[in-house]
Amino acid sequence: MAHVDWYVEGPAYGNCNCGYACPCQFEEDPTQGNCRGFEVMEITKGHFAEVDLSGVKVAIVYAWPGPIYEGGGEMQLIIDKSASPEQRTALETVLTGGETDEEATHWWVFRAMCPTLHDTIYATIEMDTDMEARRAEIQIGDILTSEGRPIKPPHSEGEHRVRIDMPNGIEFSIAEVGNASTTATTPIKLDLKDSYGQWHFMKHGPTGVVH
Repeated sequence: MAHVDWYVEGPAYGNCNCGYACPCQFEEDPTQGNCRGFEVMEITKGHFAEVDLSGVKVAIVYAWPGPIYEGGGEMQLIIDKSASPEQRTALETVLTGGETDEEATHWWVFRAMCPTLHDTIYATIEMDTDMEARRAEIQIGDILTSEGRPIKPPHSEGEHRVRIDMPNGIEFSIAEVGNASTTATTPIKLDLKDSYGQWHFMKHGPTGVVH
């Protein structure tokens, strides 16, 4: 089935309630038996048909009562309020798995596993990330705050560096792992402290991740 021609790429950062080695990345059940977190991305290059998406920032807040594959989850999109009506419509489509091959992206999977989709929030998204340094500062209006930093070993003041390499991943090819904390007062509440932080350069299109 032919899809609308679309593509997005740019730096992405996320934080969930799992331990540093997020079991979901290894096809295991989440650390605490449930999953909740968020991701944010700045689209440095992108389009949806003739609609230019470059420069727009987006975020997704999500939660599942158990492992993602069991479903029953809820998600909510946040799109920077500077986005035009055309950009908003395009992004709401791709971020919920529209115009995408089945199971090709984590966005498709998230939506399939979330019977509850809250109304999209349009708010100012401030995003400052450094993948190499494993650092991030995120502020979304007055509803979400997140900070990411390197993992600190318990026996020293150094910085521990770990990557996850997924040649056939549906979210990323390579991700840096760090420590992150997030609070959110959206309908999906978050209160994460010193848990799994993830940095990667996202490249998504209708057929999945561009590896």
